[in-house]
Order: sequence, then C-alpha cells, then structure tokens
Amino acid sequence: MKHRRIPRRHAVVAGGAAVALLGAAVTFRTANASDDVARFEAKTMSAAAAGNLASSLGKRLHDADTAGAYYDTKSRTLVVNVVDEKAAETVRRAGGRARVVEHSLAELKSARETLKDRATMPGTSWAVDPVTNKVVVTADRTVQGASWEKLTQVVDGLGGKAELKRSAGTFTPFVAGGDAITSGGGRCSLGFNVLRNGRPHFLTAGHCGRAGSTWAAQQGGEPFGTMVDSRFPGDDFALVRYDRDVSRPSAVNLYDGTGRRITRAADAAVGTRVVRSGSTTQVSDGRVTGLDATVNYGNGQVVEGLIQTDVCAEPGDSGGPLFADDAAIGLTSGGSGDCANGGVTFFQPVTEALAAYGAQIG
Repeated sequence: MKHRRIPRRHAVVAGGAAVALLGAAVTFRTANASDDVARFEAKTMSAAAAGNLASSLGKRLHDADTAGAYYDTKSRTLVVNVVDEKAAETVRRAGGRARVVEHSLAELKSARETLKDRATMPGTSWAVDPVTNKVVVTADRTVQGASWEKLTQVVDGLGGKAELKRSAGTFTPFVAGGDAITSGGGRCSLGFNVLRNGRPHFLTAGHCGRAGSTWAAQQGGEPFGTMVDSRFPGDDFALVRYDRDVSRPSAVNLYDGTGRRITRAADAAVGTRVVRSGSTTQVSDGRVTGLDATVNYGNGQVVEGLIQTDVCAEPGDSGGPLFADDAAIGLTSGGSGDCANGGVTFFQPVTEALAAYGAQIG
C-alpha cells in the first residue's frame, strides 16, 4: 500500500511569548519571593515530564489559587499560573516556575459554565489558554447572523476573562471512506496498541463506530478486530479487541519507513510540541494550545475535556495517535481546516481512555 507524505507543518513556538509574559508578570506580593526563587530554581524537564508535573500540581492546588500551566519550550520549564504567594511557593518547591496572573482557574471555569449555559451552539468551542489567562472561544464559519451576535454578546459580558476568535473551516469529527482501519461506517486511523486484562486491543476515536462493529486493514478485507466499547459524544474514544494474531507493535507509523516506539502515556501541557500520525495526511506536528476544551460539532454532538492544538488533520485521520517523544498523548477527534491551510484540531486525552478501560500502553 502506497502512501503520500505530506510535509510537516511547523507551528510558531510559543516559548518566546511565554518568556515575554513571564518578564511582565513575575512580581510577587511578599518580600520573601526573591529568596524563594533563589532557593527553588525551576527544573528543566521534557514536555512529557512537564505534563505529569502539571497534573500533580493540579491535584495539590485549589482552583481559587491557580489558573493552569504551560510548557516554556525555550527554557524547558513548566510555568504555573498562581494568584497568591502561598501557591507560588508550592509550585517552586515542586520544580515549576510560578507566574502571578489576574484570573484564577475558578473564575475561568465560571466563565466556561456561562458559555455552556448561554452559548452552546454548533460550530463553537472554548478552552482555557493559560498563556493569556483567558478562555479562548472559537467560532467556525457556520456561526453567522443572530448566532454570531449572541456569541459576541456573551463573550463581551465575560470581560477580560474571555476572547473570541474565528476559524476559517467547519468543526466536524474527522471520518471518511477509504483504507487504513475500516468498517462499514468508513475509514479511521488506529491510535495506540494497548493491553487490557492481558489481551491485546487498540484505541481509536469513539465517533468512528459502535460497539460490535468489526474492523479490517482495508475496505472489504478480512476483519481483525471487534469494537467492544465506544463513547461519543461526551467523550470520543473507543476500544477494539484484536480477534486474530496480527503484528501489533507499540509504535506509531511515521510514514517514512520508520516508526516511533511508544512506551507510556502522559498528560498534555500547553506549549508542548506534539506530533500526529494519520492515514489521510500522515505526519504533522505543532503545539498544544489549550486543555479541557469543549467543542460543539453540531447535531447535539458536544465533546468535553479535549486537548486543543494547532496541528492539522483531515477526514480519515480520526482516532490516530498524538504523541510527544515516546509518550502517548491523545486520539484525533475533529476540528476545522486542513493540512494545506492549517486549522484547529482536538484530541481525546489518552490517559482518560486508559483509565476508563483499565488498560495500559503495550
């Protein structure tokens, strides 16, 4: 089977902006702040390690004291937004860099609830952007007229806690007919091979099919797996059981004759460079731009808790893997745009799918 290779799109690195923001914001409220900074210098770390640290700190800090985190690619440190010195000290002791911001995570979550109550409409999404300390609301090209006016009014009412952006494309789940992993519903992409109760399975997107559907390597081919569970909307992940013995390495196809070995799963961090592989557009890379994103695909298909990125994708890439180094990060859900013009793409966090199924990478 021949594949065309699409040149990788290189996103603008967010590190420079992050550093500029830090320079403007790191003025702490107690006289001991400079001493603490000297004692607890931020640790350099990989993007995957930063994601794990962000997740750990998220469990230790209250929403009223913090406002998300992002990975500064230039300094290779985790930057954590805080609103008081006590939280800043916790961050520094853990090896992160504390940055004082105006809006707490509790305030930003409240803004998200307002959007959910007053602005849930097809063609919209929203996610917290820790770099700007705002909820970024994105409307695709279908949001027009009265809907656009209503959305603008709701966002304006949130003041400095939110901003509104436009996407040139249309938010849709990515799925199409063709080859790769196929069923009667069309073509998707295999995500990550996993083990559940010692048996081999793989993860893909929930919108690709229903429980009981069978999957083959090409249209009309002999099925090799059965989907045992599918969750969409709300979430967007599914589990397929291998029904016969096939080669199933714990690796991602890079479409250049090589593969990237995947050994673990990790949480995403804003600013992290990530790579996506899929059966339509093959390999693309970019940055994580938001976490816990909500996207309204239309027809009542609302998915929450997604990773938002500037990585391009197209129909047929659904379910494909998002990874950083050797760490599994996400499964391609949907978005807008294409790999000629760019766009916004959303991913289901792998860690949530693994936890739901009691599975592990392997």
